[in-house]
Amino acid sequence: MSRSARPAEDVVQETARSAGFVALGAGIAAAAVTTAVIGGFVAAVARAVVTPDRKRVERVPIHAVDPGRMTVTLERTADTELQGRYSLWFGGGTGHMRIGEVLGATDTTVTRRIIAIDAGDPTAARRGRWGGWFYLTPGELDVPVEDVDIPTPNGPAPAWVVRADDPDAPWAVLVHGRGVTRAETIRAVPVFRAAGYSVVLASWRNDGVAPRSDDGRYGLGSTEWEDVDGVLRWLAAQQARSVVLMGWSMGGAVVLQTLVRSRFAGLVDGIVLESPVVDWHAVLKSQSRVLKLPRPVRKIAQRILRTPVLHHVAGLRHPVDLRELDMVARADELSVPILILHSDDDGFVPSSASHELARVRPDIVRLEVQTTARHTKLWNHDADWFDARILAWLTEVVQSTDATSAR
Repeated sequence: MSRSARPAEDVVQETARSAGFVALGAGIAAAAVTTAVIGGFVAAVARAVVTPDRKRVERVPIHAVDPGRMTVTLERTADTELQGRYSLWFGGGTGHMRIGEVLGATDTTVTRRIIAIDAGDPTAARRGRWGGWFYLTPGELDVPVEDVDIPTPNGPAPAWVVRADDPDAPWAVLVHGRGVTRAETIRAVPVFRAAGYSVVLASWRNDGVAPRSDDGRYGLGSTEWEDVDGVLRWLAAQQARSVVLMGWSMGGAVVLQTLVRSRFAGLVDGIVLESPVVDWHAVLKSQSRVLKLPRPVRKIAQRILRTPVLHHVAGLRHPVDLRELDMVARADELSVPILILHSDDDGFVPSSASHELARVRPDIVRLEVQTTARHTKLWNHDADWFDARILAWLTEVVQSTDATSAR
């Protein structure tokens, strides 16, 4: 059943989530501070890895807002100093601004143009939350939008559907990352529409939009893939013949697991990954180094996640074995063209596993690298670069392969 798309004011709270790997690091750090007993400490680290953040902390100091000149002055960080277009939430997620180019900077602050104030009074805000997802609803792109409920094992999961004019058009399924919602993926709608695709912007369990799982925990891709499988099943009923999956961050892990586990994977002709988790070991190792966690703590926490009975300590209903989610080790199971977009200064998901996957599967993997775009913000930093890479790959690789197969 279709309904009209929800207005922007109804989804400000829904989309007001910071990058999930910031929350992961903060959760692990909080566990280290608050837990005195080593066994409890390790268990707390394991829980932090798989527990969705229910509260998004606004960490970026806002020094000044000038509504007349439409400028905002923020604390200077690796994210806030980058040129591009971004979002800034404030007021506990009730306020939202879209932020444009850098107008000036000091050693400690950066002043940027305010493109729009969508909700709230920023003059009263003292802190905000920086984000890469720029749009609140796909309707802002002036495209036809349907709200569709996708059947999943936990119940109906809301999805936005943007259909191409051609009823026989191929499909793209956009899969968001950890700690955010489907609004993160709106940025990719224009390039897929330009390539002639209909688009599904999916939600998945425990993201605050789709139904909650029984345990309310992340499976890091090992369970969430079932919800993308539900989208593929829905598309099969729509007589879809060609699908491209795109995943951001942890959504990349979800997409890869869908490819190797779904019985509808035969519909998939290609995959796009943006700042993806290709190997969770690399992510947790990187975060542990930042937080100065001893190596045995990380190793034991990973063992807790994968060991029957012990996994209950992390609140999981089923074990999560990170070895099964290592798609570099399982690279020989991948069989469709893959485009990876990753920035070497990502900050949260190191690009090392993306480079390694491209090295071991050069026959199917095309890796496009940025150096100063940060995590899941490649479109924000340079939308022309982002769109051009995806459009070229769709045209040169996916659609050319489909045309050859059809002969």
